[in-house]
Amino acid sequence: MEISKAQHLVDNWIKTYGVRYFNELTNLAILTEEVGELARIISRKYGEQSFKKSEKEGDLSDELADVLWVIIAIANQTGVDLTNALEKNIEKKTKRDNLRHKNNEKLKK
Repeated sequence: MEISKAQHLVDNWIKTYGVRYFNELTNLAILTEEVGELARIISRKYGEQSFKKSEKEGDLSDELADVLWVIIAIANQTGVDLTNALEKNIEKKTKRDNLRHKNNEKLKK
């Protein structure tokens, strides 16, 4: 799916089922909450923490999709074209970091 289509689908869903967008500050708080849920799964599945007995493992793909959903919603409500923004961001990183990581001795270990 192209990013522009994802932006359109989220916009349609919100206008059809969600009534309206939450305000930007609410969406930022929701994004923080979703990133926390993602971090919990990653820290337990790939990090050194373990799941509590009362805690289910969680669905990494669903949590990633939740984070993406909120990012798309924030982009939509603030008029950001994510395709264009991502293309510009990749170009910026390429110019800035094209040798940085290759020359990082810490990454060669």
